[in-house]
Amino acid sequence: MGHTTKLSVNINKLATLRNSRGGNNPDVVKSAVDAQRFGADGITVHPRPDERHIRYSDVREIKKIITTEFNIEGNCTEQKFVDLVLETRPHQVTLVPDALNQVTSNHGWNTIEHQQYLQGMIEVFKNAGIRVSIFVDPVVEMVEAAATTGTDRIELYTEGYAREYHNNKASAVAPYIAAAEKARETGLGLNAGHDLDLDNLQYFKQSIPWLDEVSIGHALICDAIYLGFENTIQMYKRQLL
Repeated sequence: MGHTTKLSVNINKLATLRNSRGGNNPDVVKSAVDAQRFGADGITVHPRPDERHIRYSDVREIKKIITTEFNIEGNCTEQKFVDLVLETRPHQVTLVPDALNQVTSNHGWNTIEHQQYLQGMIEVFKNAGIRVSIFVDPVVEMVEAAATTGTDRIELYTEGYAREYHNNKASAVAPYIAAAEKARETGLGLNAGHDLDLDNLQYFKQSIPWLDEVSIGHALICDAIYLGFENTIQMYKRQLL
């Protein structure tokens, strides 16, 4: 039995689906409870200022009923986000340097340039008893500088790996192994996320067996829709017999 890597399920896409129609279908809070029941080790949400998917009210409701790990991602330059995290006190906060209207996260922190800022923000969350992870690109220097911010963990931003995986998986994962080794050497916990899926996840875990946690949303929800598609159509057909 090797190192256990936890799966945190990001339910943002379920909220997007709900919001596109109004009403409460799918029920985002219920989906968090059900994801736990189905084996998820944690739930991840990434509320944005425009609340275009997860709403601040969702975060509050989920926190009341969650029994596994709760991870809130977001941009700590927004005071509203900081206040929400301090109010709900999740197990982990993941700090992501998003621009205001960004579709999805697309880069990690420059932990050298923003060293002092990160030190201050991380202290705020850690004083509230919340584990802190910061989003970092797979660059050894950025991991080294992350280690002096006071953060508990880093989350490696894996879009580059996912993009190159089908061309050459060994070269795609190489910078991540180097970054992960530096994290281990400096005593940082290690998370990973972004565009990990059923094709590329196993190789990533095999390459970095000491990985603590992955958070997966978009691909997992797409797979859930598709892998349940045939069964659902048949269930509807049976109602018409």
